[in-house]
Amino acid sequence: MFSEPTPLKELMSHFPQAGEVIWIGLRTATRKEVNVVEETVARIGTGLEGDRYKGNADSKRQVTLIQAEHLAAVGSYLGRGIINPILLRRNIVVHGINLLALKDHRILIGDAVLEMTGLCHPCSRMEEVLGEGGYNAMRGHGGITARVVQEGAIRVGDKVLIEKMPWKCES
Repeated sequence: MFSEPTPLKELMSHFPQAGEVIWIGLRTATRKEVNVVEETVARIGTGLEGDRYKGNADSKRQVTLIQAEHLAAVGSYLGRGIINPILLRRNIVVHGINLLALKDHRILIGDAVLEMTGLCHPCSRMEEVLGEGGYNAMRGHGGITARVVQEGAIRVGDKVLIEKMPWKCES
C-alpha cells in the first residue's frame, strides 16, 4: 500500500519542465549600459562574448542568471510591476525552472554548458537603481552565478535543461 521513499539524490534530479531563456544582457563596462541581445557565445574563462567580465577559467562568476519569476517578486516587494532586468545587470533571464535547484547539476543552454557556482547576492547599488528598500527586496532573489564548462552559442528561446548526473540512485 505504501511505497518506499524515493532517495533524495533521485528527487533532486527530477524537474517538471525545461526552462527557457527569455532575455540576454551584456554589460559593456562597470556602471555603463547593458546591451540587450538575441544571442551570444559562452567562452571558458571569459564568460559571455561582449560582456565586460574578463576572468579566468577558475572564476566562479563568469555568467549570472536570474529567474523571470523573481523579477515579479522583487517588483511586488517594491509595490511595482515586474522589474526590468537591465536594472539588475544579470546576464540571462530564464523562465520556468527553479535556478536554486540546479546546484550540483550541469546546465545545458543552447550549445553551452554551465555549472552553478553560487548565489548572486544583491549589492548596495540595488538601492540606487530600485529605490529605497531595493537591497532587501532583492535578498534571496538575485539569481545564481555560473562558470562556463563547455563553450557554445546561447540564444533567446533556448531551452534550459539539466545534464543527467552520473550517480546511481538506489530504491
